[in-house]
Amino acid sequence: MLLLLLPLLLLSSASASASETLDPYKTLQAHGLPSGLFPKGITNFTLSDDGSFLATLNQSCTATVENSVKYNVTVTGFLSFGQMGSLTGVSAQELFLWFPVLGIRVDVPSSGVIYFDVGVVNKQLALSLFDVPPDCVPDSDGAGGDGSLEVYRAFSQSDMDMLMIDKTELAGSEKAIM
Repeated sequence: MLLLLLPLLLLSSASASASETLDPYKTLQAHGLPSGLFPKGITNFTLSDDGSFLATLNQSCTATVENSVKYNVTVTGFLSFGQMGSLTGVSAQELFLWFPVLGIRVDVPSSGVIYFDVGVVNKQLALSLFDVPPDCVPDSDGAGGDGSLEVYRAFSQSDMDMLMIDKTELAGSEKAIM
């Protein structure tokens, strides 16, 4: 009977080591990255043997580092020493546009520089900006709560509100034209 259970025990222990729950901030530091790349409030973080990771938050949120950074409920990618690649679930705002963050790397830690690949450009920032996990404000509009990523968003809701014309003013203008 014990011989029959042994393969099941070995199989379950092998699958547990393939992907384990870890402290996301300590894991980043162990891989030569600053802990502030993830916001406060990660509820679950798993790292597989192949380097793929899954970070989960309670809801999508936006943090401010140098610019606004939006995190979806799930953030995925591949982690290796000094870099994260194939990222999904993170976007950064530049002017009025939101760009997906595809990768992050630290080439030489003593340089004090961290590089962000946002598809159309690589942006370099001070490494010290990411020493501490930033506070993350829950998104009020619920965007991204289902794991979808706002890639390019030209105008915020407040920008759109400024462009709206009051219907009563429009109705009065139509009467004046007629």
